Amino acid sequence: MSKATPSKELSDERLFFIVAITMSLLFGTGFFLLIFTLNNREKETGAVAESLPPRLISPDHPRQLVNFSLTDRTGRNVTQSELAGKILVVDFLYTSCSLTCPVVNRCMAQIQQLTTNQPDVKLVSLTVDPRDDTVESLAKYGERFGADTNRWLLLTGEKATLYELIGNTFLAQDLNDPFNTMPGNFTHTERIALVDSHGRLRGYFDGLNEYTAAAVVEEINSLRK
Repeated sequence: MSKATPSKELSDERLFFIVAITMSLLFGTGFFLLIFTLNNREKETGAVAESLPPRLISPDHPRQLVNFSLTDRTGRNVTQSELAGKILVVDFLYTSCSLTCPVVNRCMAQIQQLTTNQPDVKLVSLTVDPRDDTVESLAKYGERFGADTNRWLLLTGEKATLYELIGNTFLAQDLNDPFNTMPGNFTHTERIALVDSHGRLRGYFDGLNEYTAAAVVEEINSLRK
């Protein structure tokens, strides 16, 4: 059996390295193109999703605004009877929330601006954390978003009263969800609720959607008709 010559071995090694480098380049290029394509598709899909106008989400069952007595950030007592006959735009917050709550309340600020000189509309923010959300902390929070004290009420009070109001009129509770970190275990606290002048919950909008403010105002105009 003849042994391979040094030149033959060197040639084989060169061939091996050329093939290895070529395969690496092809694999790397293919992987890059795959990631590029997927990223573009994700961006396009996301852009389509973001451009879709928010829709009114119907409540799980008919809900009516219940009686309550709570305290506004100004220290004034607010009851259900004071809001009778008004169209209410309602959201849910706790002042230590740093993710969804600021986004939702920026949307509320837009709605406040879009409903200027519309006295039949009131904005209401209900805290889900009354232990920490005192009158003073809600006052600072309201200033942060330019909340008009006459048109945008930020309410706190007894935990039992707040939870009864939120649970019966607006949101469901899931006490069995170990991953729900929201005080009170309320679900869908990122939603903005719309109550008509008869105290009936008409539905919700996604408070994280950038087009929700305009959609809420459009729905308010529809309620008037």
